[in-house]
Amino acid sequence: MSIGNRFAQAQASAPRFDFTKPLEGWTTVSGKWAIEDVAGASQGGRALVQRATDNEFNVIVAPGGPYANVDVSVRFKPISGREDASAGIVFRFSEDRYYVIRANALENNFGFYYYDRGRHQIAGASVKAPALGQWHRLRITAAGDHVQGWLNDQALIDRRDSRFASGRIGLWTKADSVTAFDDLTVTVLSG
Repeated sequence: MSIGNRFAQAQASAPRFDFTKPLEGWTTVSGKWAIEDVAGASQGGRALVQRATDNEFNVIVAPGGPYANVDVSVRFKPISGREDASAGIVFRFSEDRYYVIRANALENNFGFYYYDRGRHQIAGASVKAPALGQWHRLRITAAGDHVQGWLNDQALIDRRDSRFASGRIGLWTKADSVTAFDDLTVTVLSG
């Protein structure tokens, strides 16, 4: 069964995070994350913004989970960065190990990585870099060892990797990226 069909047969939805409420239950691994007014944010003009500029990676993990089979999407707006202007979805986060699918407004690529005491690329695709100062959409689906990734509704990653089986969901930036996130949605897929 394709992941798309599994999505259609989703058993349950986890909360939809629109960032109009305080970040109760969230875990900051690294970075400076706060809810702020951001032009174009979908719910009341509020979004989650990461502003730390001196970490290798910035990660915040959402409440809920662990999840094994999920469909996750988020809107993101790369605001600034000289070294990096990225946004990513963290999934199967457990014991500081995780997968991340990320886009970078300074590079013409889209990547799927795993993090385990360092970042390691699994797959990548060439894309037109998402424009700074504009909203874009990231989406991943993970069902068993099958992982797919989209940028702005364009399917770019379709890989298998069985390294991590389940974990929590989160958001990610790199280096000096200042990025806003909006409308994080997590849907649990049938097994």
